[in-house]
Amino acid sequence: MTTRTLSAVVRREGRFFVAECPEVGTVSQGESLDEAIDNLKEATELYLEEFPAEDVSRPILTTFDAVVNG
Repeated sequence: MTTRTLSAVVRREGRFFVAECPEVGTVSQGESLDEAIDNLKEATELYLEEFPAEDVSRPILTTFDAVVNG
C-alpha cells in the first residue's frame, strides 16, 4: 500500500463545499470544508482501487486577470 499526496481544489456552491482532485479528476461535496475533503479522499481512494494511476503529475496553480462587464 502506498500513500500519495494529492491536491484538493475547493469552492463554495450555495450551502455546499465542492472539492475536486485535479490529478485524478474525482469530485465530491460536503456541508463543511472538512466533510467535502473527507468525501473527496474516500472517492479518490475508491477510484484508484479500480483505476490505479502509476504516474500522477502535480497541477500548476496560478492566477490570471479577467475583464468582467458589470
